[in-house]
This record gives sequence, C-alpha cells and structure tokens, in this order.
Amino acid sequence: MMRIALRRPARLPQARTARWRTAYALAACLSYAHTPAISQSYPAKPVRFIVPFVPGGGTDFIGRLVAAKLGQAWGQQVIIDNRPGASGNIGAEAGVRAAPDGYTLTLVSSGYTTNAVMTPLKFDAIGDITSVVLLDKGPFLVVVHPSLPVKTAKDLVALARVQPGAINYASSGQGSILHLATELFLSMTKTRMTNIPYKGTGPAITDTIAGQTHVLFGSITATLPHVKSGRLRGIAVTSAERVAAESSIPTLAESGVRGYDVNNWHGLIGPRGLSRALVERINKDIIRIMQESDMEEKLRREGVAPAAGTPEVFLDQMKKEIQTWRRVVEQTGIKIE
Repeated sequence: MMRIALRRPARLPQARTARWRTAYALAACLSYAHTPAISQSYPAKPVRFIVPFVPGGGTDFIGRLVAAKLGQAWGQQVIIDNRPGASGNIGAEAGVRAAPDGYTLTLVSSGYTTNAVMTPLKFDAIGDITSVVLLDKGPFLVVVHPSLPVKTAKDLVALARVQPGAINYASSGQGSILHLATELFLSMTKTRMTNIPYKGTGPAITDTIAGQTHVLFGSITATLPHVKSGRLRGIAVTSAERVAAESSIPTLAESGVRGYDVNNWHGLIGPRGLSRALVERINKDIIRIMQESDMEEKLRREGVAPAAGTPEVFLDQMKKEIQTWRRVVEQTGIKIE
C-alpha cells in the first residue's frame, strides 16, 4: 500500500505573521469606528433643507433662520429647497426618497401628522423616516372678528350652543391642522360650527379680518399682529401654558376646555436609514444653536420657543399626534380625501 506523506503547512515567518495580525486588528478598528468617523467629518459639502411650502411662510421662516445659523456653525452652506404642493406632501416625499447620508433633511410642521391621517400618502409617515430634532413649538391663537359678541372662549362655547352651526370658522383647508384643531375643540365642548376651508392660512386670515368668517384657529405668528392692531380679537391660546408674546391671553384649558393642548411646531426629519451617529451629531448641533440667546429672542418675538429634545421624544410626539387626529376624524366623521 502506498503511503501518502502529509506535509505540515509551512510556517510563516514570525515578522510576517505579526504584520498580518496587526492588519486584521486595524481593519476591525476601522470598521467599528467608521460611522462615528463620518459624523466627525460631516458635513463635507453643502446640506439641503427641503421646505415643503412656498417661500415667505412660517415654515420657510424657521428653515431659513436655522439654516443661516447652522451654516455658520458647520462652515458649510445650508441650502433651502422649497418644494410646495399637496399640503406639504410633495416636499415630504422628496425628502424620504433622498439618500440617507445626512445631506438632505426635510423641515416638517405639525400639519405633517394631520396629513398622515387625512391624505393618501405614497410613503409611511413614520416607518420611512428618521426623526432628527424638534426645532420649536408655539400655540395656535383663537381669534374672532370684533363683530362677534364674544370676548372669551367661554362666550364662544355658549354662543355656539345657542346657535349650532350658525358660526363659521375659517381653516387652511379640509383636513389641515387648523381644521382638525378646531374640530377637536368642538368635540371637547360638544358644540358645532361650520368649516369654511381656504387654500392656505393667508386667505383664511384675510376673510376673517373682513368678517366673511367669524372664528379662526391660526398660528400666533400670523394672527398676533392683527390682534394688536384691533382687526381681530384674541380670546385664547391652544397650548397648555400662556405665551410670553401675549401673556394676557388665557389658554383654552384655563377657559374651561380642560385637557386641550395643541401646538404648532417645526422639526427636522431624514430618510429611513440615516445613521445614529449622524442623527446625534445634527441633533446636538441644532439644539445648541436653538438655545443661543439671539435665536431664542427671534423665536419668542414670533410667539414660539425653542424645543430641545432627543430624536426619540420627537418621534413619539408625532406618533401620539397621529393617534389623536385619527380619533378626531373617527369621532367627527370628517371625510378623508
């Protein structure tokens, strides 16, 4: 029988083996440190903020304010890309379809959560995004035309109960945040008013000032100047606390609508798959600039305040709001478009 001699593999020289071990160890370290290293070098080029609304509105104002500050901090330009249409859905969809590299972020507002309930989206409002940071928040201001014989929210409730459906309220469109915020108020007070939908907040304010509509739940930024001029009467704010911009105006909760707490807000989201390291980097940098004294002052003049917090807190807020608006739609029978 022939025997086959098995040869032992030749030993590598000790120095070569050491080099290989060093190379393996280095590769492992680089792999582990890859994502944090990216966050440290970010941004290496201009960053784009998609704003799903036309220039000049409240969301655009906040976007440009943050972009200017952030550009200075990063040493890179932050470009505003206005993508209006479909109540903000066109811009939001463009944002979630972008590459998850941190160079395209989308500025969304409180209407993002009502859109998730009221419109047939081509993406998952929660599953297809990465929450980054909540930027600011502030209440809506409940205003009435001076001809309406009410001076408080209690007066408005009393009048609506005596004349159900006779009072008209303006909204920025069927299913908009202003529409659902008003319907939540009506549901909680067991009253009824008639919705007059407009294509945006601007026309809704214009017709309320003209007396074509009687009531409006509007952003404090847009409505407060008209209250101060006397063209509208402010009767309540929708947040849980009064606002510094006009501390004499009570909250709806103080006015008898216990538990009512709705805020207008803006926040940044990215597409699904955005790395945790990048999210933490952007979150940290934005919170820092939002808390700078000049930024706080500019926001407070607009009736809003910086809103610091983790990405998880922001995501949880959006989830809860979607649940709230879904209940409002079910309880009131509002038709989903």
